Order: sequence, then structure tokens, then C-alpha cells
Amino acid sequence: MTRRMADFIFSVRPLILLVFLLGTAAMLFYTLQLRVDAGFKKQLPLEHEYMQTFLDYEREFGGANRIMVALMARDGEMFTPEFFRAFEEVSDRVFFVPGVDRASVRSIFTPNVRFVEVVEDGFAGGNVIPADFSPSEEMFETVRSNIIKSGEVGRLVAEDFSGAMVWANLLEEDPSTGETLDYQDVAERLEGIRAEFENENHSVHIIGFAKIVGDVADGARGVVLYFGVAFLITAALLLLYSHSIWLTVLPLVCSVTAVVWQLGLLSLLGFGIDPMNILTPFLVFAIGVSHGVQMISGWNAEKLFGGHSPIGLVQEGIPLEDVKTVSSLEASKAVFARLLAPGAIALLSDTIGFLTILLINIQIIQELAITASIGVAVIIFTNLLLLPVLLSYVRLRNEDKKREKQYAASQKPSLIWDFMARFTHRGVAVVAVVVGVVVFAGAWVKSQDMKIGDSEPGVPELREDARYNRDARLIADRFSLGTDVISIIAQTHTGACTESYDVMRAIDRFAWHMRNVEGVQQVITLPMVAKMVAAGWNEGNLRWQVLPRNPYILRQSLQNIETDSGLLNSDCSAMPVMVFTEDHRAETIDRVVNRAHELQEEVEVEALGYQPPGEAGHGHWPEEGDAPPLVFRLATGNVGVMAATNQEVAKAQTPMLLYVYAAIVVLCLITFRTVLGTLCIVLPLVLVSYLAYSLMAFMGIGLKVNTLPVVALGVGIGVDYGIYIFSRMKSFIDAGVSLDNAYYRTLRLTGRAVFYTAVTLAVGVGTWLFSDLKFQADMGVLLGFMFIFNMIGAMLLLPALARVLLGWKEKARSRS
Repeated sequence: MTRRMADFIFSVRPLILLVFLLGTAAMLFYTLQLRVDAGFKKQLPLEHEYMQTFLDYEREFGGANRIMVALMARDGEMFTPEFFRAFEEVSDRVFFVPGVDRASVRSIFTPNVRFVEVVEDGFAGGNVIPADFSPSEEMFETVRSNIIKSGEVGRLVAEDFSGAMVWANLLEEDPSTGETLDYQDVAERLEGIRAEFENENHSVHIIGFAKIVGDVADGARGVVLYFGVAFLITAALLLLYSHSIWLTVLPLVCSVTAVVWQLGLLSLLGFGIDPMNILTPFLVFAIGVSHGVQMISGWNAEKLFGGHSPIGLVQEGIPLEDVKTVSSLEASKAVFARLLAPGAIALLSDTIGFLTILLINIQIIQELAITASIGVAVIIFTNLLLLPVLLSYVRLRNEDKKREKQYAASQKPSLIWDFMARFTHRGVAVVAVVVGVVVFAGAWVKSQDMKIGDSEPGVPELREDARYNRDARLIADRFSLGTDVISIIAQTHTGACTESYDVMRAIDRFAWHMRNVEGVQQVITLPMVAKMVAAGWNEGNLRWQVLPRNPYILRQSLQNIETDSGLLNSDCSAMPVMVFTEDHRAETIDRVVNRAHELQEEVEVEALGYQPPGEAGHGHWPEEGDAPPLVFRLATGNVGVMAATNQEVAKAQTPMLLYVYAAIVVLCLITFRTVLGTLCIVLPLVLVSYLAYSLMAFMGIGLKVNTLPVVALGVGIGVDYGIYIFSRMKSFIDAGVSLDNAYYRTLRLTGRAVFYTAVTLAVGVGTWLFSDLKFQADMGVLLGFMFIFNMIGAMLLLPALARVLLGWKEKARSRS
């Protein structure tokens, strides 16, 4: 069938070239239209219960998509005319940034930041910055006093009064235009504020999701440089391997064509490319080069030796003169027919493996799955169809010399190939399999230390010394509440905050327990404010700093608490418990979330006096269908988002790998029709997957949205090595060659191509180590590791498994 396909395809070569030429021109046009498409909600598992809470209360209490701009006095003293003039302008500039929810903007200059104090007549209050403010020593003392009374020290004002900060929430859609918010534009405008107000007297520090997107996008522009370097390295290594300009250029052209088609199709389908997915096109290029090397290696053997293996000719004593060269067209037909099945099965395994990532309900991962799947699917056409057609036009120079050189090289012993060939010998094979089992056990144990989520403070996508991380560290150091918060929504009945002492007491008790969790800096709730106000009505006496049981006194304590404080909604049916954490590392989030879950039922039930029917003296359960009197719903805030994402990643990790391997197993079974042979291909991949997890644990790389698909991508690329080696080895065995000799011939014919491919790809991604983006550098390490070790697994462990699992067939054949 493949031979008939080859006859037809190569009979219409000009038409195929014309179609690819016109198609590539069109795809290049659409590629130039491709936009960078970043979004906050794309990174959220919107079906997660935490995110349902997040969406339900996003408008009332704000989401996790916040920007913070801090202006700091370099001399440590903010009470100067210059500082206040600059900070007022910074507040105004942030207010007018497109996409800012202007009702959410908070700074000491905004009217929603007020102070309250106890006076002889009761309470007095007002704006932190008086309406008649003018720079003077007396007025600065008044403002300092107002800031302390407002409770904003450590939040909007630095603990040491060295600077102040503006908070603002961003909307997903620009309220003025209705269009999706352009995060890079927001980041550029924030950088404009920094450039304008940072000088020898003041420094500006900016954090928030929009700023992360901007910094990642800036770093991603440098990816093009690394792609260029990787391209040149790949070209040099291909030239070293093939000793031919044409056999170097054509695989590169086809791989770049695949990338152009991938990006063009993305644009044509209406997708953009997220900065976090900017590396996917380069993975497609790497996969294309991998298959291109196999194609030119096979074409070279067909062209110079008529499809025979040089080492086979030497072993069988066939003189070179008895083997004729064939035309480029016939060589291309033959290599197309021989590599179509293994190449297609490898690429289909990749494609289906990537498509399984779609089952993870996080949009940015689904976009990566679509991007990678389109790219790999295109390679089926560019490298298995276009490349052999192009090779049919190649005319090699000095064919006779090349034949003689390769034939002579096959006559010489090779220490490295002889060493590798021994892995099919029974004793060596058994030792190799045992070592593989031991290494797998160790990798599995170490992989349990891998963190789900961030393993370090700061933004792990950026370098530790990146400006964003330095800004985040300074803000966390100067502003005691830090930037990480998880809000647990206490959901109850309307008016509960002034009518139900039990509800308020339960919330207060919940907050007290959360305040004592390791890693929590502070907890702020409405009951806490009510107790402070109650003490204020009684001359500030601490003995009165308790929740009033009388509804009228409780209402009096809360009458001046506005909804814009973020402590309650308009009908007082929801009150956030704002838990500020020291950082957003995985272990900190786990401690906070686990403790919150432990307290949920305990506080919701016991504190309200509800017990199952039949237990005297403790009330009753609500009637069936009634709403519970109080429910603590997790969670909003940036830490709540991270908690939901970490849980989704943890849940998806194992199923995703199972789906990837299931796709590979099914396709290998269809192609090779052998269960044991399929195990020979798959088991080394499983070992390398867990080695990659243990490497992540060792390097402190957390498993999160950005790193979750990497192992799947690495498996998808790594399976190519095993499929090509097993396919070639099986063809020799089917021809009656012994397993030992079949593998030796495979090494001398295909092994060199596999080795060069792995080294080429590893060196290419190795250049990412110098990127400004830490996640790109981490991906470079992980992918380089997987490229090399998948190659080692395919060349050492696969033949050993073949001897252990398939050796009995050889004995049975020899007896028959």
C-alpha cells in the first residue's frame, strides 16, 4: 500500500511542491497577523469550586487580578512636599490606566480610604488626606496621625513610613471599549509611570499579573534570538552528520515550514499565542528536525546502497561493486514507503498525546495542546511528504567516494557501537533491566518530593534578580501584609452581620484559628472591626473589645462600615475572611487551605449549635432544602486562585500521563502488532518520565500550569527514538537476522541518526539556559534532559528489554 502511495505521490511532484509553496505563502501571511493573547482567567480552572466562589463574588470583593504600585522615598522619609506631590500624581495615573476598575482604586489620596477615632462625643472620622491639605509640617503630622488611625500602616503605607502604595483591580474587558484587556499595553503604561516618577529621590515598584505578563512578553522577545542560535547550532550539527549542504538545508526548511504552518493555522482559527506558550513552536521545530534526520539517513542508505545496510553487506561478504546506486527519485520513493508507517505512528502518538492535555480544564493548557497538536500534525505532511519529494530532486556530488567511505567505515570496528550492541546479550540485558528497575524505584521515591505549585517565593517564571521579583521582595518587606491573600467568603443570610451574634462569633472564631496557622501574617474580618468599634464606643477600654450580643449595639458598631472596605457586601449576606500569607509557596498554601477545610464543618456546625436530630440541647438541623445558616466558601484572592490551580494540576497529573501513554500503546499495537514489542518501546519512556519528575524535585521546579505539559511533550518527542529503532530492528529480525545482529545493524544504520538528533535537540534547547525567563531556562534543562535520556533509554534499555521479553521467540524460530 505504501509503495502504491509512493508511486502516486511522486508522479505529481510538481503539483505537491506548488501546493506547499502557495500554502506556505498564505500561512506566512496569517502568521504575521498572529497576536499575543494573554489573559488572567485563561490560567484559572474555572470549573473548580474555588473559582465558582471567585466568579460569584468577583464584582463585590474584587478578584485576584490586582496591580500594586508603590512609590518609595530613597531617604526613607515620605513626609515631604515632593513625595506627596509625586504620589498624588501616581494615584491619578493608575486611576486612569485602561482596564482598571476605578471603584477599586485605593490609596491614601482616594476618598474610600478613611480613618475613624474615638472622641469625647463618640467617633470622628474623615479622609486620610484632608480636603484642605497643603504641604506643611503641621499638616504632615495630621496626615501621619490619620494614617495610623485608619489602620492602613503596613497595607497602603509602609510600616516605616518610607513610602505608600496604590491598589487597583483590573477587569478582563476594557470598560471603555468592551474589548479584551491588552495586558501588555497595561504593563507598558505602568512602566511609563515608573519611568516618569523614578528618580534620585524616589523609586517605583510595581507588581501584579499584568506586570508579570509584560515582563514575560519582554523576555519572550529574546526567544527569537535563542531560536536563531539553536537554528545555527542545528544546522552545523546536521552538516557535520550529513556532509552535504542539501541534506542539511532541506530538513531545516521543512521544519521551519511546519512552524510557519502551525502559527498561520493558529491565526486562521482565531487563536493568539500566549507568552507562556511561546516555546511551543520551537518544540515543533525540534520534532521536525528529529524526523528530518531519520529521513535523510534512510534516503542516504537507499541512494548509495540500494536500501541495503553497509554493515549488512560487510557481514554477508557482498562486494561494493555488486551493489548499485539508485536514482534520487527511486531512493525517495523507497524511503517514503519504509518510513511512512513508523514516522506517522510516532507523529500520531505525539499528536494524540498532546490532544489528551485538552482534558485539563485550564484554558492556557488547552491552548498549548491545540498549538502543539497542530504543529505536530503539520510535520506529518512537511517531513514525511514534502521532504522526500524535495530529496527526489537532490543530486549528490562524489557519490562513489561517499559510498566507498561509508562502506570502509562499516568494515572498521567501532567501540561505541560494539559496546551498545552488547545490551542484547543475555547477561548484560538482565543487568540493564535490573538497573532500570532500581533507578525507576529511586526516581519514583524522589519524585514524591516534587511540589505541586510554586516551590520558591516570588514569580518563578522570572529570574530571582528580575526587577519584578526585586519589587515583590521590597513590598513584602516594607508592607507587613504582603501581597499574597486568600479570602474565604462567609456566606450567610441577609443582614446576618447585624442580626446574628452566632454568625459573627463563628466568623470570628474561624478567623482566630486561621490567624494561628504557620505562614499566616494577619487575618482581617468584619467581626474584628466590630470589636474595635465596640471598644471605641466605651472610651477605648479593651474590656469592651468584644462582639456585642445585642443586635442594636452590633448594628451601631457596624453602621459606618462601607461595602468598599471589602469586609461585607451590600446586604451583609457575605463577609470575607481575608487571610494574608507570608508567601505563595506550595506548602504555605496547603497548610492554609487544609486548615480552612478542617474548620469549615467544625465552625459552621458546632459554633452555631446545630447537631443531628436526637442530640438534646443542641437545636436541630435545618429542614431539607433550607440553606445552611453559615457556609465558608473557599476562595478568592491570588492565593485562592493558586490553591485551585494547584489542586487541578495535582488531579490532572496522573491521568494526563496515562492518556499520553495509552495513545502511544494503542498506536504501537496497531502498527507492530506485538504487546511485548510495545512494552520495549514504552517502558524506557516511563522511566525517563519519573526521572524528569525527580529532577524537578531536585532543582526545586514546581509542577504547575507552565510545567505540567512539559513531561507530556518530552514523552511525545522521546517516543520517536524508540519507534524508529524498534521498527528497523524488527525489519531485520523479520528478514531472518538474529536479535543480536539485527540490533547491531540497526545501530550502525539508525543509531547514529538517533544519537545526532538527541544531541542536536539538547544543545538547541540548552541555549535557553541563558534566557531572561527562568521558566524558559527550566524548560531547557528538562527538555534537554528528556531528549538525552530518552535516547539513552531507546539505545540501551530497549534492546535489553527486547532480549528479555522477545528472546524466547528467537529460540522458538531457531528450533523450528
